[in-house]
Amino acid sequence: MSTTHTLVVNGQSERVTVDHYETPLLYVLRDDLGLKGTRFGCGNGGCGACTVLVDGHAQRSCELPVWSVEGKSITTVEGLGTLDRPHPLQRAFIEFQAGQCGYCLSGIIMTAAELIGSGAEPAREKIVAALDANLCRCGAHTRIVKAIEAAWRASLAGAAR
Repeated sequence: MSTTHTLVVNGQSERVTVDHYETPLLYVLRDDLGLKGTRFGCGNGGCGACTVLVDGHAQRSCELPVWSVEGKSITTVEGLGTLDRPHPLQRAFIEFQAGQCGYCLSGIIMTAAELIGSGAEPAREKIVAALDANLCRCGAHTRIVKAIEAAWRASLAGAAR
């Protein structure tokens, strides 16, 4: 039996109809809404490639049934910034060349976005701990952490204005 849900994705209200009650948010984002930045990795919440923000908190979209996020604010990597006004994380990842293959980066960026959104002081230990659950095999970890530190400082400086 199909069910229709209203989601708020990247600030836009979206109505989606799914065939299965437990359809993961990941499938709706990619297949129904065309938001390909959220990646399918392991399918069981273990790799972090599918991470999105739900009401500002990093969540694995492959584990979230679409019904569970109805009425909540969902932000994907596409919703962080634009080409004209990129999010500080997006700018920093480009500046620091913080990735190689890029498959894991949207999940890492969304995990980092939760940290930056917390308003706390940037701390390398917090970044490393938060990223511990995001699998990345490319070896760009040093550049990734430096990019997040720079973006966090830029966000704090922007908030102080």
